[in-house]
Amino acid sequence: MIRTGLRSGFTLVEILIVVVILGILAAIVVPGIAGATEDTAISATTTELEKLRRAVDVYKASNNNAVPPVTAGDGTWDVIVSRAYLKEAPVNPYVGGANAGVIVIAEGPDEAYQTEYGWIFSSTTGDVWAGGFDADDEPLPR
Repeated sequence: MIRTGLRSGFTLVEILIVVVILGILAAIVVPGIAGATEDTAISATTTELEKLRRAVDVYKASNNNAVPPVTAGDGTWDVIVSRAYLKEAPVNPYVGGANAGVIVIAEGPDEAYQTEYGWIFSSTTGDVWAGGFDADDEPLPR
């Protein structure tokens, strides 16, 4: 048997080509994933807002159009979070963080994106808005 001295393996050039190709693929895929994450947060917030508005409407219909006794704070929806309306306090994934469940009492939606609260509740009308969203329920730019 004659040995030729050939060794099997990859050359440095072949490894570099593979690394460059993987880098290009990562540069294409990562921004798409980041956009999908924001889209999911927007969609989840919209869903939570719709559930919250339905629960407030049901409360008002059951209580002679009275506004529920919601107070400012973290998840302080009072009777809205109960067996009859919502099982748990909603959070706003678009705002995210520790303040995603915080409620403020105000008479209108946000004018700019913020991270200090997740929900806005009107104690006079019972209207609810998502923090970080405008009057048309569209997300404000981060």
